[in-house]
Amino acid sequence: MKAGWFNAFGAAKDVIELGVQPKPVAGSGEVLVRLYASGVNPSDVKKRAGAFPNLLDGGLVIPHSDGAGIIEAVGEGVSVDRIGERVWVYQAQYVRRLGTAAEYVALDASRAAKLPDNTSFEIGACLGIPAMTAHRCVFADGEVSGQKILITGGAGRVGYYAIQWAASAGAFVIASASNDSDRLLCLELGAHAVVNHREANWGEQVVTAAGGEKVDRVVDVEFGSNLPQVLNCIRTGGTIATYSSASVPQPVLPFKEMMFMDLTIRMVIVYAMPEKAKEAAISDIYARLESDQLKHRVAHVLPFDHLARSHKLIEDGGFGGCVVVSID
Repeated sequence: MKAGWFNAFGAAKDVIELGVQPKPVAGSGEVLVRLYASGVNPSDVKKRAGAFPNLLDGGLVIPHSDGAGIIEAVGEGVSVDRIGERVWVYQAQYVRRLGTAAEYVALDASRAAKLPDNTSFEIGACLGIPAMTAHRCVFADGEVSGQKILITGGAGRVGYYAIQWAASAGAFVIASASNDSDRLLCLELGAHAVVNHREANWGEQVVTAAGGEKVDRVVDVEFGSNLPQVLNCIRTGGTIATYSSASVPQPVLPFKEMMFMDLTIRMVIVYAMPEKAKEAAISDIYARLESDQLKHRVAHVLPFDHLARSHKLIEDGGFGGCVVVSID
């Protein structure tokens, strides 16, 4: 099969190779998916750059955890009725070497979720990490109807979906954005108010936007750098659900202040989500896709031979939306 892989850590242009690898076979409990799109996420780029030194101990890695395609074959214990099913896949390259940057992937049947006919493979490749992370951040700590929720980086890959999940569930949503176009986008997605996180004391603006009250929950894209302002706008007993802290990877916590606020800090990563949480996210995603009630933002769709460039795009940033590699 056609595939992309890396045998060493380093810059994408130096280590990513394109060529032919053996076509996988669906084992017991697995499905074989003919992939048509592969989603590229920051975690994929970090792995290739060497964030996990033992990753290559077992051999080359075909990157990317997210993708979409059609089930071509099934292994023992999986219903043959699934053959021909359109699916989106997740966790393809987690605790295993062979991900979605290839024509085929064989993986546990539970990691291949049904993709409605009205949803493109390109969109399907954007669901695993962004949409599931957002779902977990919003719903992990109970119902949100009637609550005030701050979503930082509302125009980002995860924030984009988090606004939609929270607003559709009846929450009063305040998003943060750094420019006018992102501000308008957040409002279009369902945010009731937007503050600029580039401005000083933006936490106070959140309280003002919430009618003078502090928020119940925060879905946060930059935990370390945002924490001082978040503490200014979250209520006692509130919850911070965070999925990244790239700018300040080792944040220092004001423990006493946070303890006396009785705060809950929830760290979210798709791979470690409880299976019931994954099932709930998949169910809600399918329902929203089928009824065409979930908006998406695909920023770049690249041909397969531009696989290295897809990684460079993620590293450089400066745009909103997902990056997808098309697999002809």
